Amino acid sequence: MHNNKTPLRQRRTFLAGAGALALSCGLPSLARAAGAPIRVGSTLPLTGPLAPVGGIHKIAGEVFVELINKRGGLLGRKLEWVLLDDQSQAANARALYERLVTADKVDLLMGPYGTSAIVAAMGVAQRFGKLFIQSSLGDPSLAPYPLQFPALPIGPDPRLADTEVLLDAFASSATPPRTIAFVTSKFPSALDLAKGGQEVAAKRGLKTVLTLEYEFGTRDFGGIAARIKDANPDLLWSGAIGLEASQLLDAMKRLDYLPPRQFHLFPAPGPTLANQHANGVTSLTWFEHHAPFSQYAGAADFLRLYTERAKAAGLPWPVAESQAAAEFAAWQILAAAVNGVGRLDEPAMAAWLRGHQLNTVLGPRGFDGKFNSGVAATKIKQVQNGKWVTVWPAAYRPPGVTLLAP
Repeated sequence: MHNNKTPLRQRRTFLAGAGALALSCGLPSLARAAGAPIRVGSTLPLTGPLAPVGGIHKIAGEVFVELINKRGGLLGRKLEWVLLDDQSQAANARALYERLVTADKVDLLMGPYGTSAIVAAMGVAQRFGKLFIQSSLGDPSLAPYPLQFPALPIGPDPRLADTEVLLDAFASSATPPRTIAFVTSKFPSALDLAKGGQEVAAKRGLKTVLTLEYEFGTRDFGGIAARIKDANPDLLWSGAIGLEASQLLDAMKRLDYLPPRQFHLFPAPGPTLANQHANGVTSLTWFEHHAPFSQYAGAADFLRLYTERAKAAGLPWPVAESQAAAEFAAWQILAAAVNGVGRLDEPAMAAWLRGHQLNTVLGPRGFDGKFNSGVAATKIKQVQNGKWVTVWPAAYRPPGVTLLAP
């Protein structure tokens, strides 16, 4: 166990190549990578309530690192990842990013996991004029900094778009939902997405039978489950973060109740999948372990090595999905910018990213439009027979898969 009062510092020598771009561009041999390492600093929640997802991001980043350094590094130099534990606390992230810039004097930054930590770290990046690529900000409006670039293609307005795609999926079923309950963590992005979802539901004519907010880090969901059971919605919209989805499932089942349709916003994929009551649960996705995602740039090596490392780490779902892919793609984007400019010039790297479309494990990625957000590519996945599979849009389903709905 790590001491919760002492941030864990880990140094990783890794590759930050740009997927198909960096991995296929004839980089110098490792023997010629004789310069000082390019040091990239970041934090992740390796302890605290976000740790189950932070561990996924850590493995994905290490995989990226390993792959690129095996191919000679970046600009003829190996990469070193200076990784610190923010303990799932935004205040820690702010202090640690300042340390990375001022004391550790890293060359580049990579964003942390989680909206609160990202916003805190981005403030430091802006103060020092650092390029800031991040994997998981849920609300683009919180990122007006022009040198900020999101790896995840959520588009400029996920506040509405996320629930639109969810309701589109269920509207395709034989019996679309007529009532909906919104139960959400007060985690900033979850809370805002829930409020946007309520607007979408009202415009579509769904009756909201319950709105409930709870503190981030809640573990006792008994009272919340009872409120959901009393409301008996056709669709539960849950703004669950990390382990909260599995904890809520257990609490509802103890009352001998499960809603006929469920959506959980940002659940820890492995623990949720392992829950015996999870079949039929839906969530957002941008990458799963099946085609066409497995054919995207850099995906083959990423999937193979991530599975190997995740199994060794004992992850309950040792298969790459959106969380892992978003972290890997963030490194692809950083490396593409370095390669594109040919030097560590962060304003020039930002300008290069705005002018180019990249191929990543999340598919084609551009940064035009508001907040450098590019075009949304949000999809819906579902737990079916012990696996996460994409169910909407229908073109992204594996063969033989349909949306499970009453």
